[in-house]
Amino acid sequence: MIMLYGSQQDYDALAGRPGDGPAWSAEEAAAMHAFMGEWNEELVKSGEFVDAQGLTAPVHARRIRLREGVPVVTDGPYAETEEVLAGYTIVECDSFDRATQIAARLANTPHPESAAARDWYVDIRPIDEWQAEPEL
Repeated sequence: MIMLYGSQQDYDALAGRPGDGPAWSAEEAAAMHAFMGEWNEELVKSGEFVDAQGLTAPVHARRIRLREGVPVVTDGPYAETEEVLAGYTIVECDSFDRATQIAARLANTPHPESAAARDWYVDIRPIDEWQAEPEL
């Protein structure tokens, strides 16, 4: 699984709403979406694509924690969390090295020059295929 990260500020900027930094222009957002579409299409053509989904902005999230045995719900975004999972792509390929090559191509994702200062990263983790045997 290739996990992509972002922040509420990233979602706002991509939607054209300036916040801590400048907003993305419609052309910049279109270039990023076109790049991601081509990247996904290449994975489909190679037979390595399994699934991909983008997630809504953190403002639409809820966190549930246990406090003294009682679930407590907090609406997002979360002040203690700057970056959240923004989306994922699942690939099925020959090796972890190949998954790394696929994910490294995302470093070329178009972005506004003003966004270049933010640290960019994705995480890659194998999916645990262990499943408990059902009790009969």
